[in-house]
Amino acid sequence: MLVIRPITAADLPALLQCAEESGHGFTSLPVNEEILANRIKHSEQSFASEVTHPGPEGYLMVAEDTETGEVAGTTAIEAAVGLDNPFYTYHLSTVVHSSRRLNVHNVVKVLTFGNDYTGVSELCTLFLRPDWRQGLNGRLLSKCRFLMLAQHPERFDKTVIAEMRGVSDEEGHSPFWEWLKEHFFSIDFTLADYLTGIGKKGFIADLMPKLPIYVNLLSPEAQAVIGEVHEKTRPALRLLEQEGFTCRGYVDIFDAGPTVECDIRNIESVRHSKVCQVEIGQPSGDTDCIVSNTSFSNFRAAVDKVDVMDGVAVISAEMAAALQVQQGDQVRLIVQ
Repeated sequence: MLVIRPITAADLPALLQCAEESGHGFTSLPVNEEILANRIKHSEQSFASEVTHPGPEGYLMVAEDTETGEVAGTTAIEAAVGLDNPFYTYHLSTVVHSSRRLNVHNVVKVLTFGNDYTGVSELCTLFLRPDWRQGLNGRLLSKCRFLMLAQHPERFDKTVIAEMRGVSDEEGHSPFWEWLKEHFFSIDFTLADYLTGIGKKGFIADLMPKLPIYVNLLSPEAQAVIGEVHEKTRPALRLLEQEGFTCRGYVDIFDAGPTVECDIRNIESVRHSKVCQVEIGQPSGDTDCIVSNTSFSNFRAAVDKVDVMDGVAVISAEMAAALQVQQGDQVRLIVQ
C-alpha cells in the first residue's frame, strides 16, 4: 500500500532520485542536493506552522510503499506563489487589426508577459516513479491534495493552479524555447529550466521581451506547441480537467505548456469529499476510496476498499495503521 505523508529530512536521497528520474522540464525538482534539502526544510517548517491565511508556505509530500519503505513519488502544494520569487507567465490573447478604408481585417494572437497568478495556490511536483505507475497510485498522488484543500481551506487561496509540462524532447530541446533562445537568451532550455528551479530567476526579468510577442512571428515549430503538454503529462492533465480545471490562456514562459486553474470551491473532489467516522473492520464491498486523516502536521492519505454508509467509513486495519487513525476518529474521503 502507498501512503502519502509529509516529507522529512531522511527522504533527501529518495527525493534526489526522483529529481534525476523526472527528466527535463520538471522545474520544481532540480537535480541539486542543496536546493532539495532547503525545500525539505521549508516544507517541514510549513507543516509545523500555525497559519490562518495562505503565505509563502510550501507543503511537499512523498508516497511511501508501506511494504518496502521505498519512496514511490512526490506531490506538493504551494500555498501562495510569487511572494518570495516572481511567478511569470505568458497570457495568450487575441487582438484585431482592421482598416475600413483598406477593407483589411486581421485577427492575430499575442503573448503577453506578466505576473497575473501572484498569490494563488499551486498544485506542483507531481511525480510517480515508473515501477508504481499502476492501479490507483497516480490518482492517489494527485487527489490526496484535494482532500487537504477541502479539510484545511484556510491555508490556501480561493484560486488553485497547476503548471503542465510543455513539449520538449529527451535531450531537453523545447521548440518554443529554441525560438526565444535565438532572439533573446542565448542559453539552452535545460539551463534556463534549471536556473528557474533553483530560484535564480533574475535573468528572466533582465532578458525576457517586455512587449507582447505576435505569435505569427514565431517559428512554425514554436507556434505548434503553445498550450500543448508533454506526452508524459497528458494523464495528469486529463485528471485535472475531470476535476474542473481549465486553461484560460496562460502558458509557461519556457516551454509554453498550459497552466490550468479552478476555484477551490468548484474542484469536483473538494465538493464531493465526505467526512466520515472510522470503523475498523473488513470492508465487504468493492468501492475504492482515497482517504485521508484530518490532521495537517501529521497528514496521511491512502487508497483501498472502503464501505461507506450513514457517515461511517469501514476501513481495514492496514489502512487505519497507514492513516494513523483509530476507531471513532474522523477521516475525509473521495469515492473513486
